[in-house]
Amino acid sequence: MNDSLIYPAAPPPSQVLTQLPPLALYIHVPWCVRKCPYCDFNSHAASPVLPEEEYVDALLADLDQDLAAVYGRPLSSIFFGGGTPSLFSAAALGRLLAGVEQRIPFTADIEITLEANPGTFEQDKFVAYRKLGINRLSIGIQSFQPNKLEALGRIHTGDEALRAAEMARRAGFDNFNLDLMHGLPDQSLEEALDDLRQAIALAPTHLSWYQLTLEPNTVFWNQPPELPEDDILWDIQEAGQALLAEHGFSQYEVSAYARPGKAARHNLNYWSFGDFIGIGAGAHGKLSHPDGRIVRTWKTRLPKDYLNPGKQFKAGEKTLTADELPFEFLMNALRLTQGVDAELFAQRTGLPLQTLAAARAEAEQKGLLQVEPTRLVATARGQLFLNDLLQYFLV
Repeated sequence: MNDSLIYPAAPPPSQVLTQLPPLALYIHVPWCVRKCPYCDFNSHAASPVLPEEEYVDALLADLDQDLAAVYGRPLSSIFFGGGTPSLFSAAALGRLLAGVEQRIPFTADIEITLEANPGTFEQDKFVAYRKLGINRLSIGIQSFQPNKLEALGRIHTGDEALRAAEMARRAGFDNFNLDLMHGLPDQSLEEALDDLRQAIALAPTHLSWYQLTLEPNTVFWNQPPELPEDDILWDIQEAGQALLAEHGFSQYEVSAYARPGKAARHNLNYWSFGDFIGIGAGAHGKLSHPDGRIVRTWKTRLPKDYLNPGKQFKAGEKTLTADELPFEFLMNALRLTQGVDAELFAQRTGLPLQTLAAARAEAEQKGLLQVEPTRLVATARGQLFLNDLLQYFLV
């Protein structure tokens, strides 16, 4: 056995956290114009009039119940996800952000991201969003091609997608992400690359480029479309990554590519096992405590229940056990192409690094984890077979 593969035996875990991780806030807005056939998120078709005021009141009351667990810790990022948060007016989001800041301090350089769909773009609304302090957009384009947009059930056209990016820039957003899918029904290599070229031409700072997958409890799961063959999917992935690199986008996560310095800080916090409060219908959270407890929470899923004063916001919570922490940490950290500093494991879990020793050595021998004592990082093969790699850390 190579000496670099030998690690000392793990001592008993202490699980005391001497330094708490950065804190973020995820806000879920569950309504969208129409449910897409591939979507397995907690989203619901909106009625003509959204209950904005009631929902903002509920969000702030929900946040109030989580405050005791984060007292004194500032927020480094906020992410409005959905659904389609851009359905909400600037007035509603402004009242919400003001209420959040009254309760939790913001860091000076806080990143505040709003998900938006091109079919909901209005120039005046986005100018107003920017004035609220929202400083990053994530625009869900998925494709620019009419037949592909129709197949995906999207409400916008390719031209609207192009205009949305221009509107974002005119509104003052110099930092925005475009969401793009590949492996779409009957998609060819050239069609996938053409989508990428159009997205790159819009000069975003970040691209989320990911393969369409068929998820349970979706229309596509029950009525599967004809997807490209595996060899075409592989060609798309290789050619697309090369095209993105050629235009200055570095891959830093399985499906995330960014200009230098423009990686999504909110998502980096997830992947480095940071903390986040989750508020809103179906929102999930993860909070660390100085005594070593790490607790995952989830909120009431259905909007009508979430807005019902007779029901609790929190649907459940789970305190992670010491046995679960290695998998939980690495499930996130190993998505990053450069991995993380090995010492971050001890900082974020309260467990000694040696806890990973046996599984780490085995994964290295199998060529799935790099032999790098100061870092935890998957090999190229490990990135491709991430689930296989993570199996070594399951108890």
